[in-house]
Amino acid sequence: MNANKSGAPESAPESILTHKDTHFSENNQIICEKTAKKTLVDLYMVEHYKKYPSIPPQCRVAPKYSDKTANGLTKMVLHWLRLNEHQAERISNTGRLVDRSKVVVNCIGQVRRIGSLQWIKGTGTNGTADISATIAGRSVKIEIKAGRDRQSEAQKEYQRKVESAGGVYLIVRSFDSFLTWYDAFISSIEEVDYV
Repeated sequence: MNANKSGAPESAPESILTHKDTHFSENNQIICEKTAKKTLVDLYMVEHYKKYPSIPPQCRVAPKYSDKTANGLTKMVLHWLRLNEHQAERISNTGRLVDRSKVVVNCIGQVRRIGSLQWIKGTGTNGTADISATIAGRSVKIEIKAGRDRQSEAQKEYQRKVESAGGVYLIVRSFDSFLTWYDAFISSIEEVDYV
């Protein structure tokens, strides 16, 4: 059996497969195991083809994903949830910067800026999660942690409040661990639906 450019057998269907898919050769050796990141890129490209059908294939650019930083991992989780038809949004509670300075001209004609910048506290809840989502009808709050990041006391208190109210709170450190949780979560909901 011959393999195509992606390493999958030519007889493999062209449809998008799940991240669990593994392709085998005739003697059952693994040819390629589809990674979570590759699956996300494929989902994105399929959606891009649907949204912009007139763009020729050679003009399309696949997104570059990385879960090495908190921003990169947040982007991956948000795209995964949205591409799988769940509601998800990034929550920002950083406040805002107010410029209280002004430009003046002194007595010898020099232009100077006087005053200061002031940081105004955000109006959101302290410790709020990075992503708020609804997955299969369940409220899910997702906290993204990269590297050595740890939960603050405010985040731990927020987690207790979410869980005591019946919501789901998740700390994500890698995209692979998120997908493992996602698969288990969706499976548990499907089991409840069938009972």
